[in-house]
Parts: sequence; structure tokens; C-alpha cells
Amino acid sequence: MTGLSTVLIVVGLFLAGGIYSFVKQDMPKSLVVLLSIGAAMCLVAGVMRLEVWS
Repeated sequence: MTGLSTVLIVVGLFLAGGIYSFVKQDMPKSLVVLLSIGAAMCLVAGVMRLEVWS
């Protein structure tokens, strides 16, 4: 596992945890959607790097 893939996956999981926290606190929907997109992009990029370059 490469370092960048690890960082991307960890950041994606951190953002996913933030989404859960923001939903519980009734934060604005736009912020939750933005966080969701960021988490998905980080996780997909990390997994794609693992699949393509391993």
C-alpha cells in the first residue's frame, strides 16, 4: 500500500465520520453534501491508486 493511498483513504474515512456528526447536529444540508462529495472523492482516489498501481 502506497503512502498517498493510505492518506487518501484515512482522510475519506475521517470525512465520513464528520458527515455522521454533522447530520446528528442538524448542520446545513449543503455542508453535509459537500463533505459527502469530498469523502467519496478521497476514498475512490485512494482505492483507485491501490488497484491501478499495485
